[in-house]
Amino acid sequence: MTEILHAADLHLDTQPSELRAYPDLVGNVLRDASLRAFDALVDTAVERGVVACVFAGDIYDGAERGLRAQLRLREGLDRLSEAGIWSYLVHGNHDPVEEGWTAIRTWPDRVVVFEPGEPQTHQLPTEVGDLAIHGVSYATRATTDNLASRFRRTADAPVQIGVLHTNVGDQPGHAPYAPCSLDDLRAVGLDYWALGHVHTRQTLAGPHPWVVYPGNLQGRSPRRSEHGAKGAVVVSIEPGGIPRAPTFLPFDVVRFETLTVDVSDAADVGDVRDLLVEQAGTLRADSDGRSLVLRAELVGRVHWRSDLSRPGTLDELRDSVQSAGVEPFVWWDRITDRTAPAVDLDDAARNDDLLGHVLRALSAEGGALSEIDALFGDELPADLDRWGLAVPAVDDPALLDAARLLAFDLLTEENT
Repeated sequence: MTEILHAADLHLDTQPSELRAYPDLVGNVLRDASLRAFDALVDTAVERGVVACVFAGDIYDGAERGLRAQLRLREGLDRLSEAGIWSYLVHGNHDPVEEGWTAIRTWPDRVVVFEPGEPQTHQLPTEVGDLAIHGVSYATRATTDNLASRFRRTADAPVQIGVLHTNVGDQPGHAPYAPCSLDDLRAVGLDYWALGHVHTRQTLAGPHPWVVYPGNLQGRSPRRSEHGAKGAVVVSIEPGGIPRAPTFLPFDVVRFETLTVDVSDAADVGDVRDLLVEQAGTLRADSDGRSLVLRAELVGRVHWRSDLSRPGTLDELRDSVQSAGVEPFVWWDRITDRTAPAVDLDDAARNDDLLGHVLRALSAEGGALSEIDALFGDELPADLDRWGLAVPAVDDPALLDAARLLAFDLLTEENT
């Protein structure tokens, strides 16, 4: 049996994004995380004695390819080569071959960088038979041709692998670079498609052929696609056989998560803090010594929600649960209040009192910009910003829902 390590979207030397201010320790770890994750991949490849590493595009974070990233890549590939391991690389939309600056023009032995144009093939002898590795790089970022349709199976290797940076089936949240369908990939007749571009790990098909996105090597931001364990997959191949199902290996240094915390049973903000600490502890236990960057969304119905809406409460709550003095750290980036009043607002809107009148005026049927402005003036936009919402059009349900919640808080605050 022989093994291949399939990784993609390394985004080497990517910098922290979409985060609030963080202490130096957190910033330093985040800035080095992508490089350390790559180092861990190289260590594991050498320890396992894989026959090859396949890197399916977006090796760098941008066309300019900072020197630190280029030198780290060359160092890692040199270590792999010295261990007798082949490396196969394609370039994607973040690091197209003909755009940006390249400082490294010669590579170690056993490194194959596929060029743009027509797919190229490299035949790799192994103890289980020859492998044919096919790949093609992007010439420019805006590559929208169906590159998959250019691949062809050759007749001289029992196991054949395609390396491609692509959006299969118009995956949401990802630009349609080199788009193709599963049928396009199946039609080529390869045994394993080593894909890149989509940062969420997923197996789209298998085993005839396996079509696999390993996800990115290290999370880059608090976006949903960057959540959870990140790493690469190992593909095992037996003599004369097709590859087995890929096995995931985590290599991330920092893990991003968003927690949904139900505070319905919490008696006060102190209980909320305890829930946050408890859930962070569970995540830390499951993360195998990795640092965590967390966001929390508080949900549920509580009668004391006006405590959460007081200016500064959420920021002070966030500060109270920080644990970022040493590595591995837990850094809370943001806590968002999505709770609702303990009473049903539709029921309250039926009452013949001031609150009921206001809630009816702000209903989907009766809401009007003039009524909202008259009732709340400048307070509503400030609250919308605190909740992470943009100020939408007046007929947007999010505006009316936010206005109804603010109305409830303001008109019931004295009684809570």
